Amino acid sequence: MITAQELNREFGSDRIHFHTAPHGLISAELDSPGGKGVVALHGAQVLNFIPKGQEAVLWNSEKSWFEPGKPIRGGIPVCWPWFGSHPDDSALPSHGFARLSEWKPAAAGECRSGAVFLELKLTPQMIADKFKNADFLLKLRVEVSSKLSAALIIGNTGKNDLSYSAALHSYFNISDISRIAISGLDDSTFIDTLDNTIHRQQGKIRFTAETDRLYEDTAATCVIDDPGFRRRVIVAKNGSRSTVIWNPWEAKSRRMPDFGDTEFHNMVCVETANAGTDTRTLTPGESHTLQVIIEAQNY
Repeated sequence: MITAQELNREFGSDRIHFHTAPHGLISAELDSPGGKGVVALHGAQVLNFIPKGQEAVLWNSEKSWFEPGKPIRGGIPVCWPWFGSHPDDSALPSHGFARLSEWKPAAAGECRSGAVFLELKLTPQMIADKFKNADFLLKLRVEVSSKLSAALIIGNTGKNDLSYSAALHSYFNISDISRIAISGLDDSTFIDTLDNTIHRQQGKIRFTAETDRLYEDTAATCVIDDPGFRRRVIVAKNGSRSTVIWNPWEAKSRRMPDFGDTEFHNMVCVETANAGTDTRTLTPGESHTLQVIIEAQNY
């Protein structure tokens, strides 16, 4: 097992530092002039993004597991190669194996723009045997400046087609779920997965109960308007034609062991996805990039 000290010797710099947290997982801190980010090797999960002079943009549960083989609740989990439950085997973990696996650094440094970047990779040789049924190369490239970019690059390195669904399952830190509004999806069609009904969005999204919606055929940028923090969080994307909006509300929060009973007040998920009708198939040698770009603006 590689150590944080070894990673610092190979990839570290004045702006990139690897450390072992108290829970035992290794994370990288990316420090740019415009903001800071933290990325865990476990799941290649962005844990935090703090633009200079602002509140944290990403949310993490105080009840989250930070253990090998278990998901981290918060930040930006990488859901791959399936989103939600496995389509054929309900015994397999929700949202795939990528977020449960230990990724390895492949590159790190500074961009000409001043952003600090870290690139992590995952291959079949690095995952549990029970998941090995296709050849692939996954990379997650994280760039931190006054904005945060997370790009999941999926490559088919095998001889057969590679079909998958995916998401960058972003959890956002908010002041109060009852006060925020999300714009950008007006007039889009969505599936309410709580009762499997289809609706059309009218106006901004507001929250008064458990919400779990899959918006299809949309590449729209979403904006979280948060008057409590006096800011807007802009969530743009590339390589995605589906968006998921989620808040568990009270009853479901109480049922989840890695989620605090009242934490739903201070989080909302706006997920950049390839899900539903937006599932993808790559031919041998083909690749696809799923990217989210996050920016916070005070007002």
